[in-house]
Amino acid sequence: MSLTKSALVSLIFMCYLTLGGCSREAPQTEEIPYVMVAQPLTMHHEKKSYAGEVQARQQTALAFRVGGQVTARLAEVGDRVRAGQVLARLDVSDAQLQSNAARAQLESAQAALKIAADELQRFRQLLPMNAVSRSQYDAVENQYKSAESAYRQAQSNYQVSTNQTRYNQLQANRAGVITERNIEVGQVVAAGQAAYQLAIDGDRDVVIGIPEQTTSAIKVGQTAWVTLWSQPQARLAAYIREISPAADESRTFKVKVALREGPSAIQLGQSARVFFDYSQPNVLSVPLSSVSAHEKQPYIWVLQPDQRIHKVPVQLGAYGRDSVPVLSGLKAGDWVVIGGVHLLHDKQRIHPVDRDNRPVKLAAGAQP
Repeated sequence: MSLTKSALVSLIFMCYLTLGGCSREAPQTEEIPYVMVAQPLTMHHEKKSYAGEVQARQQTALAFRVGGQVTARLAEVGDRVRAGQVLARLDVSDAQLQSNAARAQLESAQAALKIAADELQRFRQLLPMNAVSRSQYDAVENQYKSAESAYRQAQSNYQVSTNQTRYNQLQANRAGVITERNIEVGQVVAAGQAAYQLAIDGDRDVVIGIPEQTTSAIKVGQTAWVTLWSQPQARLAAYIREISPAADESRTFKVKVALREGPSAIQLGQSARVFFDYSQPNVLSVPLSSVSAHEKQPYIWVLQPDQRIHKVPVQLGAYGRDSVPVLSGLKAGDWVVIGGVHLLHDKQRIHPVDRDNRPVKLAAGAQP
């Protein structure tokens, strides 16, 4: 009986040791992930694209040089016109009356000049014979000069009235396409009031609007390329021809990009997109995948000599397509994490590798 009780006590003790050993947790080891790191670029390259519209390089507003009532409108928006083609006409009745009055004044002045010339010729013959006094001759000579001046004035007035009669016809000064019409038959227009807008045939520009922070990064003559919405696979060579010195109502700066090729196949008003590259020297930039943020404060993981990462707040510039410039908080020699930043935490130990999967190890005296 005592032997059975002793065996039972031994069994209970062994079970206690077994359960006690199972209750102890095995020590956990820290998992060290492999993380890709890279140094920031010292030259910030960025590719920008902006939507725009194809416009004629030269456009002109066509207007009558005299005022009057529109009696005929011979061109519409979209019409292709040639140089010298009549686009509209004004009522010529008043201009014709003025021309007739000017012609009558010219004929009257011409008759007065003939009489004065004949009188001067007679006095010129009588003066050597002392048949007339010198003062009488001078008076007749002055009358002739006055008649001659009056004739010239009447001649100029007649020429002006004749021109005004011709000005009642509005003609295209160059070949092109009518893009805007501002007159109707029966409308009374003033001299110089724009009647048509003409896009002159020839070179084409793509007009875009760029924000203020981009103006300092581009310059006139810079290479660009253009794609049309109707032909996205075609790339047309171009260059920046003009940059507006002031912003428009939308607070953007107008930029005109000239096409180097294919202007004849491009229609006015087509939608296009302009692409160009620009670089900012001495500006550090990192991939977009390196940046994270906490409470609207962006930060970057920077590798320390002890193979741990440190959260570094930074100030960023304008975001690009693949990278972003770092204005402050980072040095050129730092190694930054370029992927999986949302899975890491501060002072975490990592196995850093570069883009070629080679281990990265900082010198013992390096500063983070």
